[in-house]
Amino acid sequence: MAAPAALQRSVVSPAGRHTASLIFLHGSGDTGQGARAWIKQILNQDMAFQHIKVIYPTAPARPYTPMKGAFSTVWFDRYKISNDCPEHIESIDSMCQGLTDLINDEIKNGIAKNRILIAFKIRSSETAEYESCFTSHKQSKKVGGFSMGGGMAMHLAYRFHQDLAGVFALSSFLNKDSAVYQALKRNESVLPELFQCHGTADELVLYSWGEETNKMLKSLGVSTSLHTFPNLNHELSRTEIEKLKTWILEKLPVEGAKTNK
Repeated sequence: MAAPAALQRSVVSPAGRHTASLIFLHGSGDTGQGARAWIKQILNQDMAFQHIKVIYPTAPARPYTPMKGAFSTVWFDRYKISNDCPEHIESIDSMCQGLTDLINDEIKNGIAKNRILIAFKIRSSETAEYESCFTSHKQSKKVGGFSMGGGMAMHLAYRFHQDLAGVFALSSFLNKDSAVYQALKRNESVLPELFQCHGTADELVLYSWGEETNKMLKSLGVSTSLHTFPNLNHELSRTEIEKLKTWILEKLPVEGAKTNK
């Protein structure tokens, strides 16, 4: 199999010495640049840190089954938008390899793996895609993201990179029989902490899906937190991002630079 092409990325460089990295995965139909711009619009500035590089990669365009096979920038394919169906594991695992290459790039730059965070979040452009899908179906590194990005981040960290600093997932979920759960049942090592946020008014990725994901991961040994936002739909809020920034600095403090090798 050919090696996956390097992912395009938008980067916010640290103001000072680079000692940690944050990988933020956008929602389906968005781009890394779009996710960065969305957060910048909410905060009136980039999400930036003194010592943390923030990386917003872009998923490659691929046929997306919920959009009747139309091409979209998605991290993986789905059979349908539901937590009660099989995962498209082939496309998930393929993208995990591409994101592993991104993690390895940071390690080559001198960043310890426990100084990398990964995250995921959905943007408004993804909301439009989800709405069309629901209509048609009638229903010390850190990594993380929004919506589909959060699901991707959980697969990446809990199946392949259990020594990352942490994971955050915003408005995200895992399927009921997720490969993540199966992997954690066999796990005996310490796992990255999970920071979750979800709006109770989310009609696209239901709050109950995120809550069930949180409970399952906690039962399998993950230290988790779930921050609930009443009346918030499938979107980001300033309060949510500020909470996230506080958690990021708790997991990747400036002091970590003293022991970074």
